[in-house]
Amino acid sequence: MTPSQLRAFLAVARHRGFSAAARALGVSQPTLTTQVQSLEREHNVELFFRRGRRVDLSETAQRLLPIAQNIAELELDALNLLVNSGALHVGHLRIGAVGPFHVIEMVDAYRARYPQVELSIKLGNSAQSLADLENYVTDVAVLASFTDDVRFHAVPYADHAVVLFAHRSHPFYQRDAVSLAELDQQPMLMREQGSTTRLALEKAMQQAGASPRVVMEIGSREALREAVARGLGLGAVSEAEFIADERFRMVRIEGDPVSTHTYVYCLAERREGRLVGSFMKIAQRNSGNSGKAGA
Repeated sequence: MTPSQLRAFLAVARHRGFSAAARALGVSQPTLTTQVQSLEREHNVELFFRRGRRVDLSETAQRLLPIAQNIAELELDALNLLVNSGALHVGHLRIGAVGPFHVIEMVDAYRARYPQVELSIKLGNSAQSLADLENYVTDVAVLASFTDDVRFHAVPYADHAVVLFAHRSHPFYQRDAVSLAELDQQPMLMREQGSTTRLALEKAMQQAGASPRVVMEIGSREALREAVARGLGLGAVSEAEFIADERFRMVRIEGDPVSTHTYVYCLAERREGRLVGSFMKIAQRNSGNSGKAGA
């Protein structure tokens, strides 16, 4: 596999199309098509199934993709080493995250150390962020949950208590803290099923013998804040995510028995890669010292 064939294969696999891949590489579509076809002919394999403008990966291509990704990363590592005398002065690091809080903090720390590395951020839920890592759509991910899946390497970054916030008309507005037992049958505004904050709070309430009365499920932090601001019920967020507003106030849960945990992930096979490893080291170095930010 020549370097040009490698780049052509990876571009088509990433963009799922020859036209988009050619534009991304800055070559003509016939040139890119020739590179892919020559690779297929040389090894008597079919790498892509053409379905109109879209292409799907064959089983062989799916197995080849992670190997080709590793080759490309090693090629970039070699280039970085030779051209930049051991310093990361080039590269593009793609970051997935479930929210903007800790990831912006990490990006700030990383750019202070490697200002010439290009960074991009893709927001999504935990399942999508892990899938993006597995499929090489992103290089690292910042998530608010832990998985012991051996395919992934995780570095713990920060812990934050889960707090409530109550509208001015709510009895809890006058309180600095309430117990888990007092939340029994309180009208609660919750994030969607699978939300890390919701899972942690419901588990703690169950252990305390309290049952939440979920009056509304809301799919975003911003909408949840507005619903609490209109007096529709109590909200719950990681303390790092709480944004002060004159319409409501933060109310702690006594003893801070509920918390969320932020982790930085990469594929286990890529943890020693120069670009990925540099980000993981910065995150680990700053873990436990984060400011008011969350995930």
